[in-house]
Amino acid sequence: MSAGEWAAVVAAGAFVLLVILLAVPLLKLGRTLDETTLAIRKAHDGAGPLLDGAADTVRQVNSNLVRVEDITTNAQSMSSNAAALASLFAATLGGPVVKVAAFSYGVRKASKARRKSDSETRLSRRRTSR
Repeated sequence: MSAGEWAAVVAAGAFVLLVILLAVPLLKLGRTLDETTLAIRKAHDGAGPLLDGAADTVRQVNSNLVRVEDITTNAQSMSSNAAALASLFAATLGGPVVKVAAFSYGVRKASKARRKSDSETRLSRRRTSR
């Protein structure tokens, strides 16, 4: 064998060694891609039921919001009815009730003043009679 043939054998061996060294990471990368593909497939298969559940939840929330809207409408109607009733009461009975309260206050005040003057009169009579 000549030196050129030996060089060709060494170059061929080096090339085989290089191919083996590069094949190992490529095989590992291939396994990683297979696992990634499997994980994506499982995520895709699991996403359907998850999205269906989310859609059901949104439907239930929307139906509950409709109920809340009805309740809010009824509460608003009740509060406006209560306000109308209060204004009706104030208009029909408010004036007379205020007048009665003022009259009774005046009667009490006059009665108290009269009792005070009567007691002062009796007291002055007692002082003069002694």
